Amino acid sequence: MPHVREPILRPIAIDDLRPTQITVGMREVKSKRLRWGEMGLRKGGEFLGKHTIPVVLGPGRHPYVIDHHHLARALHDEGVKRVLVTVVANLSKLEVDAFCHNWMHPFDDEGHRRTHRALPRTVAKLVDDPFRSLAGELRRAGGFAKDTTPFSEFIWADFLRRRVKRKLVERDFDRALETGLQLCKSTDASYLPGWCGPIPED
Repeated sequence: MPHVREPILRPIAIDDLRPTQITVGMREVKSKRLRWGEMGLRKGGEFLGKHTIPVVLGPGRHPYVIDHHHLARALHDEGVKRVLVTVVANLSKLEVDAFCHNWMHPFDDEGHRRTHRALPRTVAKLVDDPFRSLAGELRRAGGFAKDTTPFSEFIWADFLRRRVKRKLVERDFDRALETGLQLCKSTDASYLPGWCGPIPED
């Protein structure tokens, strides 16, 4: 009978969490902060018990966040000191370069690839990428489907970055959303994860 490894749950200081990406969509962080603020003490405790942050132990046995960066940043900004993490893998024996190659998304808010040294050391230092906010809102609006491809919403953000002016996203988000919805359904986007545009008939 095969042995099933159970995830390891443990509380950890939120300041000890290390991001595996440079940016988040601060619009999404703000939304999560608002929802957190609406919870009372009891509901907040229940929420934290059900929403663990998945991490891998990387070089130096530091806990590297592999999902829920927006939630971690929102909780940090709301003054939460400790969160539950799920340790999904212990990769502390890997060399830094090997670990970063497979687990990092070191792209800045202009879509440029950086070295792993550019990654923030805490979730407090995550940088805003308005196109990541746009991509997240487009998925919720039905522009594309949720997909298991790693960093799929960043892939959409880079697609949008080349077609929508940043000033529009920053100054008139609703209009940028309308433009983005049209782009999401176009055949130009058909190679992207979660694309659900119309398939032309032969």
